[in-house]
Amino acid sequence: MSCWSIRHRRPADSLNVVGRTNSLFGHRPFLLGFWARSLSEFAYQISAVAVGWQVYALTHSALDLGLVGLVQFVPTALLVFVAGHAADRYDRRRVAQICQLASTLTAACLAWGSLRGWLNVPEIFAAVALFGLAGAFESPAAAALLPAVTPAGRLQQGAALFSGALQLATICGPAIGGLVYAVAPGAAYALMALFWLLAALLNGAIRLQRSTGGAASSSAAPTWAALFAGVAFVRRNPAILGTISLDLFAVLLGGATALLPIYARDILHTGPWGLGVLRGAPAVGALLMTAVLTHYTITRRVGLRMFQAVIVFGVATIVFGVSHSIWLSIAALAVMGAADTVSMVIRIALVQLATPDEMRGRVGAVNFLFVNASYQLGEFESGVTAALFGAMPAVVLGGLGTIAVALIWMKLFPSLRQVERLE
Repeated sequence: MSCWSIRHRRPADSLNVVGRTNSLFGHRPFLLGFWARSLSEFAYQISAVAVGWQVYALTHSALDLGLVGLVQFVPTALLVFVAGHAADRYDRRRVAQICQLASTLTAACLAWGSLRGWLNVPEIFAAVALFGLAGAFESPAAAALLPAVTPAGRLQQGAALFSGALQLATICGPAIGGLVYAVAPGAAYALMALFWLLAALLNGAIRLQRSTGGAASSSAAPTWAALFAGVAFVRRNPAILGTISLDLFAVLLGGATALLPIYARDILHTGPWGLGVLRGAPAVGALLMTAVLTHYTITRRVGLRMFQAVIVFGVATIVFGVSHSIWLSIAALAVMGAADTVSMVIRIALVQLATPDEMRGRVGAVNFLFVNASYQLGEFESGVTAALFGAMPAVVLGGLGTIAVALIWMKLFPSLRQVERLE
């Protein structure tokens, strides 16, 4: 029988939700893990602004800006399965801590190079590759650590709070990075180093009653079968495969945000301020939905709710695609962010609960690769479709495709649709 069971909601489940949510931050391991993950994500978001601005200031080349993303993604694609195995073989707190310390040193070198005036583009690219390498190892370890730092029965709320922290970093991180960079490029890198150092110290302070490494933590050398065990596990479990692949195709087809500059200038006839508001709208919607989910958890028919959230995401994408009003467009993007959060919180909790602890790192690595690939390929797909048919048809087709995928996946993965509640 699946580890997701079908039960009726008990009356006590709906009592004192605010106190229960607050008590998560009273749980010391969760509090430390939450702030460690938040500070690390803030540093990554600041780096996106600081690195991009400095590279363009040095080269005035759009190609070099594109290479920044490629240089960061390549280490992830090449080493993500090794990273997942490391998260299962070793203490996940230490894996995340080592990655954060490595990022601290890298950011400190960028700060020193900017201050002394010897920093050049190849050296920035090398630093970006190290950030990508560290992120490839840190993300599966941090994701697999979440169930260990969250009190029993509170994983959905914990996942919602972690998701909210990432969304807050997405909103505020670039703004903070831009403001500090305006003072001095080295100041932005120094702030990144400080955030990563604090994150590493917080991870080091986490104390748990049991090890956070899985059964794979033996002295035997890793084999190819062990490295790719996460892929095999996902293939053998239709519900997990359906959950991860649904997110992959939904994001792949619904990549409307890649076309926001076209919408801002040519369709909504607004300026850079409007583009900034449009870019922030999904994160604002996601943050508001996070606040709702931390107080009112989804207690029944969670599988169906995930499919419904993806369908709402597709409908909102279509509304955005046909809108000529900036306010309607902002509202549609906010709904997209909120719906995506519902889907993401359920997906995180389902995957974590359905995966044995000794496999969580490697399964998390598969999920991490799928999510990163979906964003990268989604932007590419939107650009190609827009070049062929125009921006509005591209967004509308993407929304229709997202809805179609959700309906098809409901038929292909009935066990996922029938999940009643998170245990």
